[in-house]
Amino acid sequence: MNELATHLNDIIKKYNPHVFNLLSNLGKKLYYPKGILSQSAEATKKATRFNATIGIATEKKVPMHFEHIQESLQGYSPEDIYPYAPPSGKLELRKEWKRKLLRDNTSLHDRLIGLPITTNALTHGLSLAADLFVEENDTIILPDKYWGNYQTIFHVRRGGNLKTFKLFDDSDTFNVPSFRQCLLQQKDAGKAIVLLNFPNNPTGYTPKEREVEGIISVLMEAAEAGINLAVILDDAYFGLFFEDSVKESLFGRLAGIHPRILPIKVDGATKENYVWGLRVGFLTFASDSPIILEALEQKTNGLIRGTISSSSHLSQTVILRSLQSSKFEEEKCKKLNIMKRRATKVKEIITREKYKGAWGFYPFNSGYFMCLKLNQVDAEELRIHLLNEYGVGTIAINSTDLRIAFSCVEEEDLEELFELIYRGINDLVTKGVSVDVQKTL
Repeated sequence: MNELATHLNDIIKKYNPHVFNLLSNLGKKLYYPKGILSQSAEATKKATRFNATIGIATEKKVPMHFEHIQESLQGYSPEDIYPYAPPSGKLELRKEWKRKLLRDNTSLHDRLIGLPITTNALTHGLSLAADLFVEENDTIILPDKYWGNYQTIFHVRRGGNLKTFKLFDDSDTFNVPSFRQCLLQQKDAGKAIVLLNFPNNPTGYTPKEREVEGIISVLMEAAEAGINLAVILDDAYFGLFFEDSVKESLFGRLAGIHPRILPIKVDGATKENYVWGLRVGFLTFASDSPIILEALEQKTNGLIRGTISSSSHLSQTVILRSLQSSKFEEEKCKKLNIMKRRATKVKEIITREKYKGAWGFYPFNSGYFMCLKLNQVDAEELRIHLLNEYGVGTIAINSTDLRIAFSCVEEEDLEELFELIYRGINDLVTKGVSVDVQKTL
């Protein structure tokens, strides 16, 4: 093993051996090399005559570029577009995102967290966390309603086993007992990765305060029972809170709460700030030790350096300017209100007496989505029928659950959307294409 990796491992073992035991074999091998990038960083500070280090081209002391590209990017200096960004991201952006985290999450104000590490959006951030902490046959605990790409990230790529608990109980609240039972079964293994996604994809649910207290109580119980926990908080839709949920990430509540609990926040501008294609996300660790945070950052930097090298400099510059804009809060509030009105309209439509025989729905109070529980027909059959006969696109989660993204349907069109879904259900019922709901539960 490289001596730099060994040094980082020794540091982590010294200050928190539980975190060391959470690392995958790959995570233990990772380090940030003292190579071209570190030498170039040193030269940037001290090479006052000539800097012949990093592999970019310059012209008259400006990054070389095509004028026809620069003409389309008026208002951005070449220095903020063309050079490589550091593997951990543009420093000013990382600091700005941390300030945003502290503004948005009141529980973080007296907690120790690392400087957010820039990722190529959230999938990359989740993959980094998986590489760092998931070893083959490790257990990843998550709700039974989850984003399908978790299978690829945690199971296919890393060999982890996804084990689900029921997200909702019979009262349509977060199922704390099911979560507890699932988590405490890992006592013999002594390690678990917990993956929580709020607002949830596909249901659009964020727990209320009492439910959050239950979640934290279970995590504390598991830690006290000797289970080392990497708690990954997929906050892709953070901030899109419409009703009676908590209004902050669980990250702040978990930061520094127990030496066996390592909170990892994965978030970004992509969905929060409606800039999906710019691919700017962040990975943030919390610990009671700044030395642990530095060691984890070095390992993460080594992982980024060995995969994508760094994220887009231009995208990071655009997001930085957006966060610093005087219009940021005003425009974000405006878009939030649009989304909230759509969610409210959906709830009014789907609860109408006319539709009660056709579907129920999972509770939703946040995010981009809601999920219908179909009473009479198969979700995949309905999805295909809606596409072919009515030109309506939906997502079949399983045989009974149909995800609707109200985020991409205008408020005035929502009534027609659900009427067409209802019409499609009736078509299939008439044709006798139905599902035995009891067999799918």
